[in-house]
Amino acid sequence: MRILVRTSKWAVWARRVGALALPLAVIPVLLHREHIITSDNFEIIEAIALSLAVLAVVMALIAFARLWFTGDQGWWKASLAFIFGAICLAPVAYYAYKYVSHPSAADVSTDFDSAPALSTFVESHFIGPEERARVEALYPNARSRNYPITAPQMFDTVSNLVDARGWEVRQQRVPATELDTGTLNAVVTTLLGFRQEVAFRISGGPDGTTIAMRSASLSSFPDFGDNGARVEAFMLDLDNQVTLMLRNATPQPAADN
Repeated sequence: MRILVRTSKWAVWARRVGALALPLAVIPVLLHREHIITSDNFEIIEAIALSLAVLAVVMALIAFARLWFTGDQGWWKASLAFIFGAICLAPVAYYAYKYVSHPSAADVSTDFDSAPALSTFVESHFIGPEERARVEALYPNARSRNYPITAPQMFDTVSNLVDARGWEVRQQRVPATELDTGTLNAVVTTLLGFRQEVAFRISGGPDGTTIAMRSASLSSFPDFGDNGARVEAFMLDLDNQVTLMLRNATPQPAADN
């Protein structure tokens, strides 16, 4: 007598839903990064994909429970569904952790009184005294700098650091003289494809050059602390570059024969 072993329908449908959720979660990220779809469409598609991922995980768990008691086939299909769903939901857990541990700041500047202007039109992020104090406490190294080098030298150094980071330069004005003021604006594309703009103002003076930096989100999507971290990291890197420049420019004493 032949015994018929059935395949769990829960496992079959869980795998189908999971197989749909995975590309639906990944492909829009690539399209968003390439400016093929808008941020609004991206968020809607991702919400659908993540809902399907949750459904796939729930269906897989139900399938596991039923397979344990019924002895039906479908363990592999249910396992694939669970893996597909977990892959889709893992970034959600990561960004949820970042959201909690890295407070968002939509607009961070080293000079809130006179922040460098953005080249992209966005709704103004009002920075009141409390928000300013919060940002300054979170990012103590996000401060304007004054260096004993000329404005053209400072602009070249900033431009090289921007190029090294792969940021997309939108507009720039090179300071013509040591006492002139230059600007540089670039757009940064985050991992998920959202845009943030960085703006620099390089102001030459008789005692050196003052540089101010700003990083602002171009959408309402949380920045997960990226703006503040970006300003701090860039300014600290700039400190190191200028220190190296000054060290190399300092005449070395001649060795005694």
